[in-house]
Amino acid sequence: MLILAKAAMAILLGFVLSLITALIVIPLFQKLHLGQSVSKLISKRHLKKEGTPTMGGVIFIIPVVLSLIFLYLNKSIDISYNLIIVVFVFCAYGLLGFIDDFLKVKYKNNNGLSLITKFLIQMVIALIFFYLFMKGGGDSTLRVTFLNLSIPLGWTFGLFILFLLVGTTNAVNITDGLDGLAAGLSAIAFFAFGIISWNTGWLEGYQEIAIFCFLLVGALGGFLMFNTHPAKIFMGDLGSLALGGALASIAIITRHELSLAIIGGVFVIETLSSLIQIIAIRQFGKKIFLKAPLHHHFEELGWIEQDIIKLFWILGLILAMAAITYGVWL
Repeated sequence: MLILAKAAMAILLGFVLSLITALIVIPLFQKLHLGQSVSKLISKRHLKKEGTPTMGGVIFIIPVVLSLIFLYLNKSIDISYNLIIVVFVFCAYGLLGFIDDFLKVKYKNNNGLSLITKFLIQMVIALIFFYLFMKGGGDSTLRVTFLNLSIPLGWTFGLFILFLLVGTTNAVNITDGLDGLAAGLSAIAFFAFGIISWNTGWLEGYQEIAIFCFLLVGALGGFLMFNTHPAKIFMGDLGSLALGGALASIAIITRHELSLAIIGGVFVIETLSSLIQIIAIRQFGKKIFLKAPLHHHFEELGWIEQDIIKLFWILGLILAMAAITYGVWL
C-alpha cells in the first residue's frame, strides 16, 4: 500500500505543479509572442493553429525537477546515481529542444537547428549517457526474457544505446503533430515504466526512478489540460525530445529495452510510416500513405483530429498494458 500511496502522491504533485506552471507560462509566452509557425505542407486545417505558443515542455519539465528537489529536501527520496543519469538525459535533450524551438520562433519558420547539427548533439548526449551508464556498473548484455536469451553485445551495445536514445527522441518528436497526441501517449508510456521500475528491486534507486515516472505522468496530465484540442500551447521540441530521451534512458537502465518497442508502439508505427513514405517516394516515386506520418494520413482520409487522437491513445494503452502484464506479472 505504501508503494501505491507514493505513486498517487507523485502523480498528484506533478499534476498540481504543472497546472500552476501552465497558468504562469501560457500568458507569459503569449505576451512574448512565442508562437508556433505552421508549415503549409501540413493539412490546411492546421493553419488556424498558427501563432499558438510553443516550448510548452517547460510546463512538465520544471514541475518534475522541482518536485524531485522538494522530495529530496523533505527526505522522501534519495538521489541515486541512476536517477541523476535519467534527469541529465531528460534536461539535456530538453535544452537541445529549447535551442531548436527558440531559433524557430526567432526567425518565424520551421527550420531551427540543421538536421545534422541536431543529430550530432543528440549523439553526444547519448554517448555521455552510455559512458555514465557503463561507469555505474551497466551491463552490455541484451536480455530477451521471453526467449530466455542473453546476448553479450560488447562494444556494440554502445551503438544499440545510441540507436535507442536518438531513435526514441525523434520518434516522440515525429508523433507530436496533433493536439495532445504525443503528451497522452507519453503519459501512458511513463505510467507503464513506473510500474515496471518499481518491480526492478535489484536496481539501485529503483523507487526513485518509479517516482520520476509517476511525477511525469501527473505533470503531463496537467499539461494536457491545455494541450488537448484546441491546444492553447504546444510542447515543442523542448518537450518531445526530453520525453523521448527520458523514455529510452529508463528502458535501458531497467533493462527493458525491448519492452520500449511495445510500450512505445505507436511512436514506432508513426516513425516507420514516415520512413516507408520517404523510401517509397525516393526509390519508386510513389506514395504509400496520403501523407506521413500516419496521423496525417488519417486526417487526409477525413477523420477529425479528436478521433485520431483517441484511437492512437487506446492503441498505446493496450500495448502498454500488454508490456506490463508480461514484464511484471508473467
